[in-house]
Amino acid sequence: MSTAKKEYKRVTVKTLVDMKANNEKISMLTAYDYTMATIVDGAGVDVILVGDSASNVMAGHETTLPITLDQMIYHASSVIRAVKRALVVVDLPFGTYQSDPKEALRSAIRIMKESGGHAVKLEGGKEVKESIKRIINAGIPVMGHLGLMPQSIYKFGTYTVRAKEEFEAEKLKSDAIMLERAGCFAIVLEKIPATLAKEVAESVSIPVIGIGAGNGVDGQVLVLHDMIGMTHEFNPRFLRRYMNLYDDMTSAISQYVDDVKSVDFPSEKEQY
Repeated sequence: MSTAKKEYKRVTVKTLVDMKANNEKISMLTAYDYTMATIVDGAGVDVILVGDSASNVMAGHETTLPITLDQMIYHASSVIRAVKRALVVVDLPFGTYQSDPKEALRSAIRIMKESGGHAVKLEGGKEVKESIKRIINAGIPVMGHLGLMPQSIYKFGTYTVRAKEEFEAEKLKSDAIMLERAGCFAIVLEKIPATLAKEVAESVSIPVIGIGAGNGVDGQVLVLHDMIGMTHEFNPRFLRRYMNLYDDMTSAISQYVDDVKSVDFPSEKEQY
């Protein structure tokens, strides 16, 4: 497997297809605001996902369902203003594409026009095929999402691994091929067996990005706040914490409080 890394001044949907062809893994992280997006983009991440996970990590909701289209556009606009290199993909939130392909197109157009995002992502297979085709036919790039689909959590009833049973695995493989044929430029596979994810990645020519789907896919995505340890109660097997900012920030803020209370801050050098 090649580990060569080509420098891309600007990542596009074509870039990702080329990366897969060249056996170069794709890095993807979430971001929801200008400051974080500046850091993520500057660090060289290939794809920034403005995820509907903002509903959880930014707004404190239990699921991704409550976040609105207006709120997604707000977060995406903040990210776009920061990004110079990465491809920015924006989630279509729950309720904006499932029932009506025309509504799906209107939602995608609003995201592209009002936020400046580069592509949209939506969850589902054949059930949302017509919405995907309608959006792509309008010239808007679409990233698919299969496996565990957080917007359908009340249907699943659990966040456990998906597609362990043969019937669901076969449907997932069929849906992945359908997404490619419909024109999607990439697919996210969430929380499925690694062997199945590898099989799917080898069955399509478009990039497959995994989260909890093993290393046989074309790239990886994590929620930024989980990866840098700002959240601390969410500990799935697939998550690697590269920092422990929850403890570090708590310690720093506690020290600030102590310094203010003891009149240690500000010092003579920190005043005019």
